[in-house]
Amino acid sequence: MTLAVILVLRVLSAVLGVLQSKIFVTISKDISYKMRRGLLAHLKRVSLKEYEMMRVGAVTSKLVTDVETLDSFVSTTISKLIIASLTLLFSAIVLLWIHWQLALFILITNPIVVFFTAKLARNIGKLKKEENRAVEVFQDALTETLELFHQIRAANKESYFFKQSEEKARELKNHATAYGYKSDAAIKYSYLIFLSGYEIFRAISILAVAYSDLSVGLMLAIFSYLWVMVTPTQDIINFQYVLATAKAACGRINTIYDLEQEKEIDETKNPFASKRRVAIEVKGLSFSYSEEKTVLSNVNMHIPQGCKVALVGASGSGKTTLAHILVGFYPMDEGEIMYADTSYRELQLSTIRENVHLILQHPKLFNDTMRFNLTLGKDYSDVEIHKALEIAQLDEVVKNLEKGLDTLVGKDGIKLSGGQRQRVAIARMVLSDPKVVIFDESTSALDVHTESRLFEALQVLLKEKTVITIEHRLSTIKSAEYIYVLEDGSVVDSGTPKELLAKDQCYFSSMI
Repeated sequence: MTLAVILVLRVLSAVLGVLQSKIFVTISKDISYKMRRGLLAHLKRVSLKEYEMMRVGAVTSKLVTDVETLDSFVSTTISKLIIASLTLLFSAIVLLWIHWQLALFILITNPIVVFFTAKLARNIGKLKKEENRAVEVFQDALTETLELFHQIRAANKESYFFKQSEEKARELKNHATAYGYKSDAAIKYSYLIFLSGYEIFRAISILAVAYSDLSVGLMLAIFSYLWVMVTPTQDIINFQYVLATAKAACGRINTIYDLEQEKEIDETKNPFASKRRVAIEVKGLSFSYSEEKTVLSNVNMHIPQGCKVALVGASGSGKTTLAHILVGFYPMDEGEIMYADTSYRELQLSTIRENVHLILQHPKLFNDTMRFNLTLGKDYSDVEIHKALEIAQLDEVVKNLEKGLDTLVGKDGIKLSGGQRQRVAIARMVLSDPKVVIFDESTSALDVHTESRLFEALQVLLKEKTVITIEHRLSTIKSAEYIYVLEDGSVVDSGTPKELLAKDQCYFSSMI
């Protein structure tokens, strides 16, 4: 009968252990998921200025390494802490019932051990923070090296850059070693303090048997319960160190939440909703990346709806920056932008970007299929996609691909030429059908004949749209209806091509 009870209790203990593990693992994974979801939601709205200075490896480290640290803390450490606390509470009650004087001694000793442990844990937390920072630096160096590998190989600098990553790996090893053995030493030191108190307690218990009414049987019972307290006490000691590392991880994760976000706007009306074409008014626009240098100063432009405008000027005159501000990449320092009769500040940035499409000179492609790089996850019919390919002069290119639209284009679209990547970006614009199109030297990699066929195919589509073109080719500049000339961040001249050339037949020669 006794054996059966013991076996039942063993089975019950195993079942409860599995149940406990499932509960805490489920909780920890749910917390990890919600943390990552929250971080990703925050990153989605982080300003472009922050992104441009952001280190990819650093962010990845926080979303992976630091979140995993907190996951482990919840799934393992918290569950052990709860069980340890309940075990100590039960043991303390029994000890107080058996011999309250001795019980008070051990109950006073344990907090002293925890106090010393907490002081040591703070130093261990700093070591863990340094180790995590070393992980971040190594990941960042390696990520940047791999992302720019073509440039590195072209410069024949593989040895130098991989040596740099190796140095970061060595620093990581040193920090990890320091944390590993010092944290282990601190835990053992804390445990030694506890065991010293335990031995003193045993000596006092023996004296209590000799000089008080405490029986040997009760003393052995006290020793038994005291031994039961050893493991939970050790778990509480360990908790101090794991808590310190978890705090360090939280601190690093919070640096992501410190990144500046784009402002949320309570949009009351959408000027793009009921119009095929939209006028743009720029008034007194000024902008600087930093306080030291102003990039744009008091820029004024009026672009009527459906007008085809060109922005010209020497490199560094602020043309691309102005285009970026028009699509909401950066907030302007001063001035106003009006879309139709609505201020830029009254519109959500997502609304602006949905209707004002910027085609970059060097478009980025995903390491995915041609179809995905055209649609970016949005559903389009094959008829719509092939129509866009035809307009972008890409239909023959796709036909010659091994798997057509389902062909992988490689990292950054490496399987495509520079001109083909630019035409993919133009095909994206055709599919999205915006109200305003900005070409930022978007055909610079195309030969003259392909560019001519492309713009001929785009004529019908662009006829109903407001178009801004940043270009250095004279043929494109002359085809514009109106031109704004930028110099050192200011509009220094404007007019039709005919008006500007009337001033000087070589007017554009210094800008192309």
